[in-house]
Amino acid sequence: MTVARRLDDTPPPPAATPTRSVDLVYFNAGGGHRASATALQAAIREQGRPWDVRLVNLLEVLDPQDLFRRFTGFAPEAIYNQRLARGWTLGLGQELKLLQGLIRLAHPTLVRQLQQHWLKTEPDLVVSLIPNFNRALYQSLASALPGVPYVTVLTDLADHPPHFWIEPDQAQHFVCGTPRAMEQARTTAHPAARLHASSGMIIRPDFYRAPMVDRAAERAALGLDPSRPTALVSFGGQGSKAMLGIARQLADTQLILVCGHNEALAARLRALPAAAPRLVLGFTSDMPRVMQLADFFIGKPGPGSLSEAVQLGLPVIVVRNAWTMPQERYNAQWVRENGLGLVLPGFTRIAPAVAEVITRLDELRANTRRLENLAVFELPRVLDGILRESEALRPGLPLR
Repeated sequence: MTVARRLDDTPPPPAATPTRSVDLVYFNAGGGHRASATALQAAIREQGRPWDVRLVNLLEVLDPQDLFRRFTGFAPEAIYNQRLARGWTLGLGQELKLLQGLIRLAHPTLVRQLQQHWLKTEPDLVVSLIPNFNRALYQSLASALPGVPYVTVLTDLADHPPHFWIEPDQAQHFVCGTPRAMEQARTTAHPAARLHASSGMIIRPDFYRAPMVDRAAERAALGLDPSRPTALVSFGGQGSKAMLGIARQLADTQLILVCGHNEALAARLRALPAAAPRLVLGFTSDMPRVMQLADFFIGKPGPGSLSEAVQLGLPVIVVRNAWTMPQERYNAQWVRENGLGLVLPGFTRIAPAVAEVITRLDELRANTRRLENLAVFELPRVLDGILRESEALRPGLPLR
């Protein structure tokens, strides 16, 4: 299996280029937005671009005194993350509409708070890696610092309109990782000059440089059978109770189960009887190495986990049903269109799906190799172009 793919070889800007402040806006709901922000920050640094890249947690800006946690005992995103861990995702489509309604009601307050933040921090470029808040983010920046460019990078394979990722009537830039997302941006009447296509989702540079492992030796060292087909089961940083049902049904299949920060789930999985070897892991920052030990991936159709699996040549088994989060439902169609694995209505029939994937491994692996995702290395070049265009339109801009 080929792990390293061609990296972006664009030379860094000349050293004389003045330093600019680039803000990457994220929050911790789900974990994927922060992961995208830190991956992009790492790629910018690796390319030697002379920017001051600042990670901006939107919730800390809006609640600097942490009042929500002090009054409730937990962070706002913890509610969302706990629901993911417990599989309580039915009805999120309706709750999303409620959330968006509350954001609209709070819009004037959000804009005022964000205006003060921008006036204090004075960024030269703002990049949003989050949905739902782009109207308030854009309008506050445009009013506080006119001329400073605003970019929304979709960290989903497609938008979930209205008012999720792509807001109409905003003179801003968009970066879209699939033809579907690009078409959605075009239909909102945004000019082509402000639409930028990337070759996929942002994933960590580590996934392109993971050293080749001796899979047989590594498996044996971890108590796994070196020659047995192996599934990697992962549901993101919070895990999911769905992993328990999968593990029970696949007692005869060699599994690597990654539970993230959900230690209670990991303990329950370790206690389950199994006829085949299995490895249960908690949170790990070395997913590129772990993925190389597997032959295929089982999990939810999250854009990050799918992109990471495909980058390392793993066919996927995912579900699409009423419990699938609305913004991830297109991802199942993307899997089918590209022949990357199987999409099931639920995990109750996971055993025959695994048997089918094992018989089709060579075909499905070949399909993963047809996709070349270099988005994390493409984005700095896109952002550099936006910065240069902005500065050309403001020739008297003072250097900071």
